[in-house]
Amino acid sequence: MLLIRPPGVYPPQGDTDLLVRCLRREALDPASRVLDLGTGTGVVALAAARTGARVTAVDLSPRAVLTAWVNTRLHRSRVELCRGDLTGPVSGRSFDLVTANPPYVPAEEPGRPRGAALAWDAGPDGRLVLDRICREVPELLTARGTLLLVQSSLAGVPQTLAALRDAGLRAAVVARRRQVFGPVMTARAGLFERLGLIGAGEREEELVVVRGVRSR
Repeated sequence: MLLIRPPGVYPPQGDTDLLVRCLRREALDPASRVLDLGTGTGVVALAAARTGARVTAVDLSPRAVLTAWVNTRLHRSRVELCRGDLTGPVSGRSFDLVTANPPYVPAEEPGRPRGAALAWDAGPDGRLVLDRICREVPELLTARGTLLLVQSSLAGVPQTLAALRDAGLRAAVVARRRQVFGPVMTARAGLFERLGLIGAGEREEELVVVRGVRSR
């Protein structure tokens, strides 16, 4: 898919591809309402829009929102774009499907990162945004609404499953992919070893898509 991606906007990678593959297995139609959190270039939102669904996409980065706007126009897709902090711009609304490819890379510095690192840095345990998604998204789902969330195994998949189940969702891992570290992960391999997230010399991670379905 042809996409415009300026510097500072997260490029579609293995996690993006895995999430899109899972999205395409969902039963979507023109009556479906889809929310894409952390849309970046808008590639996941575009994949949802191709089903005919009504799509809303959110990103905190003004540059990402502008990039997604350009890409939706390039592909002549109708997507509602919102700038804001995670679910804030859509508070009070409900969706049949929510997709998310959030930051999940453990970082030495606590708190919210700046600049391009907003797309990957997620605090010392990688769960700075994951935990918020697990808390906030279930409230946005319709009676049979679904969440598709992609993350690295280094950011605590069991914690994600437990949090979603505590929030009333039936949650399970529905897709997996092993891949070698990219530049950001490679640069932090020493940190990951010290934290016990990987073994000495290990330079691979497992990406997973967690699917949560509202059950109450």
